[in-house]
Amino acid sequence: MLFYLPSKSSTIDSAKLVGFTATKKIGNAVKRNRSKRRLRALFTKYCSSLKSGTYIFVAKQSTPDYPYDKLEYEFKKVISKAKAFDV
Repeated sequence: MLFYLPSKSSTIDSAKLVGFTATKKIGNAVKRNRSKRRLRALFTKYCSSLKSGTYIFVAKQSTPDYPYDKLEYEFKKVISKAKAFDV
C-alpha cells in the first residue's frame, strides 16, 4: 500500500521524503524488518524515476514471503496507479 502526496513547492527540487511501516499483523520483528528492507530496496532502485513528494509505504502481510520479481511488479503497479512516475 502506498500513500503519496505530491510536492506543491517548486523550490524543493527533486526532494523525496519517504517512510516505511509494517504493523504487528505481519509477524515478529524479523518479518517486519525484512518487509521494510525489501520495500526500501525497491524504492532505492526506482527513486531516480519518481516525482518529488512524500511517500509512505505500508507493508502487507505477504510482503516478507512474496517472490522478489512479483513484489517488484506490484511495487511498479502501485507507483503507476498513484501517478508518481516521472515520465
